[in-house]
Amino acid sequence: MVNCTFRPAAPGDEELILSFIRALADYEKMSDQVVATPELLREWIFEKKKAEVIFAETGGKAVGFALFFHNFSTFLGRAGIYLEDLFVLPQDRGRGYGKALLKELARVAVERGCGRLEWSCLDWNQPSIDFYTKKMHAVPMDEWTVYRLTGETLEEAAQPE
Repeated sequence: MVNCTFRPAAPGDEELILSFIRALADYEKMSDQVVATPELLREWIFEKKKAEVIFAETGGKAVGFALFFHNFSTFLGRAGIYLEDLFVLPQDRGRGYGKALLKELARVAVERGCGRLEWSCLDWNQPSIDFYTKKMHAVPMDEWTVYRLTGETLEEAAQPE
């Protein structure tokens, strides 16, 4: 068993959350896409309560985080948890913190009566794919394609015909 504790993010953790988001973006070579600010995170996570964050900590230091929110399955007739981001600091990888975070999130899902826990993974991220499938026994949803509207295309779609 890995030696860490978990704690939910609280107001005042916005900079820490953003530091994990930026580290994840660096890893995914997407740093130029991060526009989040501490103020936006405060508004959407703590004021509007649209997402939650759990930190994995050891020795009083956060070594990983999971950012998630509830979705809903019409087929199951109940909520699920969608894991938006899971990240462990590079120097702390290989010690079981990622698995511990996923297990903690699974525990939260079961405790809340959720029907599933799901997430997406970049196609090129083979270390994560191997971890999810071999260590966590997750099943890839290869018959599904994610579609997205953002920025200008989202604004256009919101306009009346």
